[in-house]
Amino acid sequence: MIKSFQLNSRKKETLNFYLLISPWLIGLAAFMLGPIIASLVLSFFQWDMISPAKFIGLRNFKEMFTVDPLFWQSLKVTVIYVVVRVPLALILAFILAIMMNQKIPGIGVFRTIYYLPSVISGVAVSMMWIWVFNPNFGLVNGALDSIGLSGPGWFSDTAWALPTMILISMYQVGSTAIIFLAGLKSINETLYEAAELDGASKLQQLFHITIPQLTPTILFNVIMLVITSFQIFTEALIITGGGPANSTLFINLYLYENAFSYGRLGYASALAWILSLLTFICAVTIFKSSNKWVFYEGGK
Repeated sequence: MIKSFQLNSRKKETLNFYLLISPWLIGLAAFMLGPIIASLVLSFFQWDMISPAKFIGLRNFKEMFTVDPLFWQSLKVTVIYVVVRVPLALILAFILAIMMNQKIPGIGVFRTIYYLPSVISGVAVSMMWIWVFNPNFGLVNGALDSIGLSGPGWFSDTAWALPTMILISMYQVGSTAIIFLAGLKSINETLYEAAELDGASKLQQLFHITIPQLTPTILFNVIMLVITSFQIFTEALIITGGGPANSTLFINLYLYENAFSYGRLGYASALAWILSLLTFICAVTIFKSSNKWVFYEGGK
């Protein structure tokens, strides 16, 4: 009787659990899994949202890798953006976290200020940067003119457009810095006390205590930065539209153009899967390499 009661109780708990999470499960199936599966199916079709879909097999992928130079251009631009932006954002966020970890009056206000850009609308931020880097009346070129220097065209210059996009992305490293700050707070203070007793300098403490203790946090931040960098879209759409001369044509933007400007839903779906696969490979590679450089206090 006791076992029967326990089984019935567990069944009720299980049923209650699934009932409580059912809204999330329905949302996951309808708004995430459904579109993911649909995009995979569409990648093997030719469809413009008007005519009936036509099955073409692997033709979209073949065209992508063999006859579409814009795919390779978008891939190159995206990879350069990821390779340059991730380490820069990581270093800047780490420096900000160390600054925010200081025990000074009003530090909570500074933490809020640094984090705020991470929650501001991407469209609003993009419009702000268009004004700041305007070659004719922007703040940056105005400041350069005041000291006798001639500023470049920034977003309108093929040589400067992508570096400028990388530069403005540093504005939103607040969330990464906050995660670093949480990692810094979790480091045992006795480690620093013992190091000071042994005569270790602040720089030695940084490289032999702080950074090794933060490696799990660094791993998380690197993976998240890689994923978000591959997903860049809003800034490119609003600020440059992929120009000038496709110098800021990111894969996400090229995907969007194929889907909603050229009416090539099948080809856009194929691009989406290539982007997802590339992001997944990079994330898994970084995670697999963590065995060689990530330190866990409790061991592996």
